Amino acid sequence: MTAQAFFQVLASGLLMGLLYALIAVGLSLIFGLMDVVNFAHGEFLMVAMYATFGLWAIVGVDPVLLMPLVIAFMFVFGAAVYLGVVRFAMRAKTNSGMVQIFATFGLAILIQGVSQLLFSPDYRSIPASWLGGRTVSIGGVFLPLPQVYGGLISVLAFAGLYLLMSRTDFGKALEATREDQGAVALVGIDRNKVFALGWGLGAALVGLAGSVLAIFYYIHPQVGGPFALVAYVVVALGGFGSVFGALAAGLIVGVVESFAAIAMPPAMKSIPVYLLYLGVVFIRPSGLFGRL
Repeated sequence: MTAQAFFQVLASGLLMGLLYALIAVGLSLIFGLMDVVNFAHGEFLMVAMYATFGLWAIVGVDPVLLMPLVIAFMFVFGAAVYLGVVRFAMRAKTNSGMVQIFATFGLAILIQGVSQLLFSPDYRSIPASWLGGRTVSIGGVFLPLPQVYGGLISVLAFAGLYLLMSRTDFGKALEATREDQGAVALVGIDRNKVFALGWGLGAALVGLAGSVLAIFYYIHPQVGGPFALVAYVVVALGGFGSVFGALAAGLIVGVVESFAAIAMPPAMKSIPVYLLYLGVVFIRPSGLFGRL
């Protein structure tokens, strides 16, 4: 492999890894906040992609400009899912963990069914956009503009998330609730409000990823499944509940997958990722940056 080819593969892996991290961070945030795994996470991504496509079809505005509307819609959608589904599942007196799992899994099936009813199983795409189909060359390394844009958005999202969690009252309340849900009630913090806002924030982050993916990826009712599977691996690899561990793990997964696609048939490129994940689970079950 030449040096140019090496840097080409590395850059592609890093850009895809940033997108994986952006997809996974909402899942990690919710788990760290409530110890709940959202099995409808892939469907949240699919809803964001359909929202981007629908707004583009109706308004005719480029997806880049539609991103704030998609983020706002997904924030409301995520908060509504908590208030309408998850909040009641958490009240189960027995087998609460299983109730939460089946509640979100059932929600995933419902969202998929509704999307097939409304949009059919057909593949859809946004054929023309400001970034679609364009590339940029940096030192002989060719990078697709949509992935470059997605990588920049991911970096900005993590920077904004850091500022939110470290510099705002909501971020401090969120972190306090992550540390001790019982203690925060004693100081007057409404736990249900924090949970609803946390679900809204997690959905908004995956909505951000969905609006980027809609620019260059096909949209269909099952589109979220493969990305959700990678997101679960990223969360487990980075550490359950570790928000910024998801960033590091996403980059690792993207790079490993990118080099694996060169070394073996494309259909097998995920095998090294899962082998790496299994190795980390056996050696450090809490993940690279998490704790049990």
